[in-house]
Amino acid sequence: MDLGLKDKVIMVAASSKGLGFGIARQAAREGAVVCMGSRHEKILEAAAANIQKEEAGARILTHSLDVADPVSIESWVRDTLLELGSVDALVVNGGGPPAGTFDEIDDRTWQIGYENTLMSAVRLIRAVLPGMRSRKSGSILTVTSSSVKEPIDNLLLSNVYRSGVTSLVKSLSIQEAKHNIRINNLVPGFFDTDRLRELDQRNSGEWRLSLENVRKINFEKIPMGRYGDPDEFGKAAVFLLSEAASYVTGETFVIDGGKMRTVW
Repeated sequence: MDLGLKDKVIMVAASSKGLGFGIARQAAREGAVVCMGSRHEKILEAAAANIQKEEAGARILTHSLDVADPVSIESWVRDTLLELGSVDALVVNGGGPPAGTFDEIDDRTWQIGYENTLMSAVRLIRAVLPGMRSRKSGSILTVTSSSVKEPIDNLLLSNVYRSGVTSLVKSLSIQEAKHNIRINNLVPGFFDTDRLRELDQRNSGEWRLSLENVRKINFEKIPMGRYGDPDEFGKAAVFLLSEAASYVTGETFVIDGGKMRTVW
C-alpha cells in the first residue's frame, strides 16, 4: 500500500532512540522528510546517519529538543518551518515520567511529570496547529502508554498525566476536524526499548529476581510471548499519520501483542 507520505514533512519528537526512532525510520522508508528532535544531540546525529545509511536519499533534519522547555519546542517548530515551509504531521513523544508510587512522589517530581508529559503535548500541538489550520490539512499522533487504559502500579505519574493527554486528544479531534486535522493516540505495550529495560531492572531489584526471570514473567503476560520491536510500532504510527487513515481521528489504538485484556 502506498501511504502517500512521499515528501511529506513529519516531525518526530524524542526520536534519537526507542519508539520515536522506530517511527522516524519507518517514515523515512515511506519517503517522508523527517525532522528528528532530541535532547541527546550526539545520539540523535548517529540515529539520523543510521537511517540515511539504510535509506539512500532519505532527507533527515535534526534539531536539539527538550520537550519540557517551551522555548526549545518553539525553536524546533520555527526552524522546521523556516527550512521546509510547512509541517504535515507531528508525533508527540517523550521519555516516560519517573516511576514511583503515591508515597514516593514529592511535589517536585509531580511538577517534572507535568512538564515532561502533559505540557509537552500541549505545547507541541499548539506550535503546529496554526500552520495546519491555514492549510486545512494535518495529522498529529501522540505516543502514550497502556497506563491510560490499565493503570500501572508503580507508574502513577504516567497513569495521571498520560490520561490527561488522551483526553486532550479526544477534545481537540472534535475541535479540529473542521480543519481536516486528525489527532490520535497510539498506545504501546511492552517494547524492547531503553525505557522498558530500565523498568525491568527496577523490578529485578524490587522482586529480587534476575533480569532474565523478570523478562520471562513479562513474556508470559503477552499472548505473542515476546516484547515488540520499535519498527513494528513505527509501522502502525506512519499508517495513522498517513492519508490511508484519512477517516480516523480521536481514537486510541493499542499495539501490545494482545497483552491488554480490556475490550474498549
